[in-house]
Amino acid sequence: MIERLKKCKERYEVLTNALAKQNATDDFAQWQKNVKEHAELEEIVREYDAFVSDQEELASCKELLFDHLDAEMKELVQAEISELEQRLTKRTERLKELLLPKDENDDKNVILEIRAGTGGDEASLFGADLLRMYLRYAERHGYQVETLSENMTELGGVKEIVLSLSGRHGVYARLKFESGVHRVQRVPETESQGRIHTSAATVVVLPEVDDVQVELKESDLRIDTYRSSGAGGQHVNKTSSAIRITHLPTGIVVACQNERSQLQNKEQAMRMLKSKLYEHFASKQHAEMAEQKKSLVGSGDRSERIRTYNFPQSRVTDHRIGMTLYQLESFLDGDMDELIDALIVAERTAQLSGEQANA
Repeated sequence: MIERLKKCKERYEVLTNALAKQNATDDFAQWQKNVKEHAELEEIVREYDAFVSDQEELASCKELLFDHLDAEMKELVQAEISELEQRLTKRTERLKELLLPKDENDDKNVILEIRAGTGGDEASLFGADLLRMYLRYAERHGYQVETLSENMTELGGVKEIVLSLSGRHGVYARLKFESGVHRVQRVPETESQGRIHTSAATVVVLPEVDDVQVELKESDLRIDTYRSSGAGGQHVNKTSSAIRITHLPTGIVVACQNERSQLQNKEQAMRMLKSKLYEHFASKQHAEMAEQKKSLVGSGDRSERIRTYNFPQSRVTDHRIGMTLYQLESFLDGDMDELIDALIVAERTAQLSGEQANA
C-alpha cells in the first residue's frame, strides 16, 4: 500500500508542475485530463502526508520513553502514543478506501427511466411519486433535468418517462443504486374498504456516455418517424417529428418525441441509444464483477425488488442492505441522502473485504 501511495504522490507532484506551466492550456483536452486526475489524487496525497506526519510523531514519542522521564511525563507520552496509534489505524483504513478502484462512470451524468409495473393505475401513480422524488432530489443537489421522452396517464400517472440528469459532481455515483424494482404498499384513494394494495414501478439508471465510447454504424440502425402524441392532447404534432431508433444487432429500441423538430428528437434518441448500448456491452464485460456486487447492493436487474415504500407505517426499506427509515414523506420529497450514503458505504465495505481476501 505504501508503494502505491508514494507513486500517487509522485504523480500528483508531476501534475502540479505541469498545471503550473504558462502553456498548460495549449492542449486544452490534455489540460482537462490533468486537472481531473490532479483533483482525484489530491485527497489521497493529503491523507498520506498526514499519515506520514503521524508516523514520524509516533516514532519521536516512542524514543522519548527511553529518556529518563518522571512518572507524570511518562504517562502523558504514553497517552499521546495511544492517541497516535488510534489515529494511524483510522488513517490506514481511510487510505485503503481511497485507493479502491473507482467506478469509471461515477463522474458521468445519467439517463434515468421510470416505468409503471404491476398494479394498473396505482402503479402509474406510484411512478409519478418516484418522478417527483427524483426531481426534488435533483433540485436539492443542483442537477439539471431534461425530459427526453414521456408517456403519462390522464390521471397524471407515469406509464413511462426518460430523463437526463446532469451536474458538476458525479450524478451517476449518487443515483446508480436506484436501478431495480421499487414496490409500494398503500391504500388507494379508490379503495372503499381500506385494504392495502401492492404495486410496483421499475427504475433504470444508465451512465450517459461520450461519443467516443460507443461506435454506431448507420447500417446497424433502423430509424422510423411517427407523429408525437401525449395524454390530454399534450405534444400533439401534425408532422412526423417523433423518432424511433432500433439497433438491429442487439434489438435495443429507443424513442423520443418531446422536441419540436425531427432533428432534435433524433439527437436525443441517439444519446439514449448510446447509453443503453454502453450498458449492454459493459454488462457482458463486467459480469463477474457485477455478480460480486449483487450480493450486497443488487445488480440493478429490472426483476429485482430493491426497495419498499410502506405508507401505513411511513416506512422506506432498502432490501439490499436491510436499512429501514421511518421518514417516508421527507424521503419522497427528495431527502434520500442518508440511504444513498449507506449504500455507497456498503459497496466500499464489500470492495475492501474483496481486496483483503485477495491480498
